[in-house]
Amino acid sequence: MVELVQYYGTGRRKSAIARVYLRPGSGEFKVNGRPFEQYFVTEEQRSSARLPLVSTETHSNFNVVANVSGGGVSGQADAVKLGVARALILFNAELRKKLKAEGMVTRDSRGKERKKYGQKGARKRFQYSKR
Repeated sequence: MVELVQYYGTGRRKSAIARVYLRPGSGEFKVNGRPFEQYFVTEEQRSSARLPLVSTETHSNFNVVANVSGGGVSGQADAVKLGVARALILFNAELRKKLKAEGMVTRDSRGKERKKYGQKGARKRFQYSKR
């Protein structure tokens, strides 16, 4: 039986979660079963998700399969970026230094600030009348 070699990485951003699998191949990139270009519409999202592969020059060595849920498309693109970076580190630990220098290993922990009671939103207050 042929053993399937694959590298797995999980990425999160805001409320988006990406499960990313890297398999040796020709550079095919699928997100939720759809081609990468079809799922991420803007060039900014595409370049963000592809960045770890491009910066390590491994974009034509792997087929990427990503399952993404939650959040918006931009957050999902960043979640895929982190997932790909983590999977690449499992493939070759020496790539960590380069990815870390470009800030792709760090989880972006910024999220939505909660709404506070007695206020209209997280920071905005209700209108105040002095008189």
